[in-house]
Amino acid sequence: MDCCRSVNPFAVCSGPLKALGYAMLLLVAAIAALSYYAVVIVSWGPKLLPANAGRNSVLAFAVVAVSHLLLALIIWSYCMVVFSDPGAVPENWRPMLEEDSLGTASPTALSGYIIPESRDLPSSTSEDLERRQTMRFCTRCQNGKPPRCHHCSVCDRCVLKMDHHCVWVVNCVGARNYKFFLLFLVYTFLETVLDTLALLPHFIGFFGDARKHSGSPSNLAITFLAFVLNLAFSLSLLCFLCMHASLVLSNTTSIEIYEKKKAVAWKYDLGKKKNFEQVFGTNKLLWFLPLYTAADQENIPALQGLDFPTRSDVEV
Repeated sequence: MDCCRSVNPFAVCSGPLKALGYAMLLLVAAIAALSYYAVVIVSWGPKLLPANAGRNSVLAFAVVAVSHLLLALIIWSYCMVVFSDPGAVPENWRPMLEEDSLGTASPTALSGYIIPESRDLPSSTSEDLERRQTMRFCTRCQNGKPPRCHHCSVCDRCVLKMDHHCVWVVNCVGARNYKFFLLFLVYTFLETVLDTLALLPHFIGFFGDARKHSGSPSNLAITFLAFVLNLAFSLSLLCFLCMHASLVLSNTTSIEIYEKKKAVAWKYDLGKKKNFEQVFGTNKLLWFLPLYTAADQENIPALQGLDFPTRSDVEV
């Protein structure tokens, strides 16, 4: 029984889960290609040809242009999620204590921080000693665990401010790529809504065309399938977006939901505006792009994932 309890099912399944993730990449590409073909090639693109010019030309141009813009933003955001490191714990990491900022001797690099020489440090306060004694430690990584950091059994490493491991992007979602993940969700939702609305007239006419055999059977089938898939994805993404919007505005991760429910007041909740900036940065021009300014990366500790500001009225 003890040996069965020690078995981590996620670790055992990490290989198949990674393989499933790569299959999901192909599925995402296939659905995107199917939707593009149905909306641009079959339904609205032909309306832009001179032979078909008419009242719907302006609407067709708008649909095709917005579809391409959203598709570019989706691909950009998706690549940033897939290829960005969500945040790894520096080797031999230890928390920065108050005494570390008071030394005057030449600094020595340690654990990702600049720590003064110990002989010139003042004696530790009881609060610092308590923090050192209660420092979290990962037995699997054999390393310290910063606040909000969790070990991912699929990636087999600790991830900073881990939200979840996403098989759709074959990567963990954490401190340094959470914004990119959210933008991918937002733009995918907008694209699926646009495709659903753009294909709706063709979906309604599908049954008449099928009876009259007035259209290509393959194109009719692709249009029908694309409409159903986009409608299903838009509804599911809407629920997912509402959940993550709530998490962002309360400065919570998916893993911390249960912990937050037990707390009288959530210590990381700094107010909706500051909570939003902890993820998207302070530069409004870049809120809708998968980018950060150098100033935000330097001045917002949460984006580094090692330290997080807390509310002054909540005991840390």
